[in-house]
Amino acid sequence: MTLIAMFTQFVRDRSGGQAIEYAMIAALVVVGLLVALNSIGTTTKAMYDNLDEKWDSASGSGGEGA
Repeated sequence: MTLIAMFTQFVRDRSGGQAIEYAMIAALVVVGLLVALNSIGTTTKAMYDNLDEKWDSASGSGGEGA
């Protein structure tokens, strides 16, 4: 089999396309989850930082330690 015939067979072969599509969908889902979790993590950290500041001001300590 010549190189040109093998390349032509490779180009015409359509098997495995569905698996590639599912892999691309799964990759998009993972990227979406990472973005969402990063956003939730940032918001949650900001909420707890704000709570810590309010706790420190209410207790009279400047956050210097226990």
